[in-house]
Amino acid sequence: MMARHWLKALLLCASVALAGCSTASLEDYRGTKPALDLQTYFNGPITAQGVFQDRSGKVVRRFTVQMTASWQGDTGVLDEHFTYDDGEKQRRVWTLKKQPDGRYTGTADDVVGEASGRTEGFALFWDYTLRLPVDGEVYEVRFDDWMYQLDERTLLNRSVMSKWGVKLGEVTLFFRKGDAP
Repeated sequence: MMARHWLKALLLCASVALAGCSTASLEDYRGTKPALDLQTYFNGPITAQGVFQDRSGKVVRRFTVQMTASWQGDTGVLDEHFTYDDGEKQRRVWTLKKQPDGRYTGTADDVVGEASGRTEGFALFWDYTLRLPVDGEVYEVRFDDWMYQLDERTLLNRSVMSKWGVKLGEVTLFFRKGDAP
């Protein structure tokens, strides 16, 4: 009888621990407002400011992004210009495509294959593998992006970077629509 109680307690603790490790689902945001429409939000000038934190949470890099975005039908172009706190500059040009099922795909020169994403309510989940230059080497790093539209002009982006399933760090960005590049 005592062993049965211990087994029940152990199973309950394991269930609570596993529930604590679960991740958010895009469906958790169904019906939330404002509804994120990529063709509306990512259209025109946008400015973003962000930080990269290593796996310990320490901010190791800050940056600003000036971008312009435009759409022709279901195809959009995001032209991003990054300026880092150490003076380094980078450019990434995304080509986004809205699919018939409502998903989005995206390509860029430093993206391996195709990025894939979907919106639900005010959220977008977007994942891709990026070729990331670090100290003269290029690494393929997975990005799991969550974007949340906070209001008509503001979007929060939180990305977890990983390699072989190991978390390398996080990127956090605040986007402001309508700010001129």
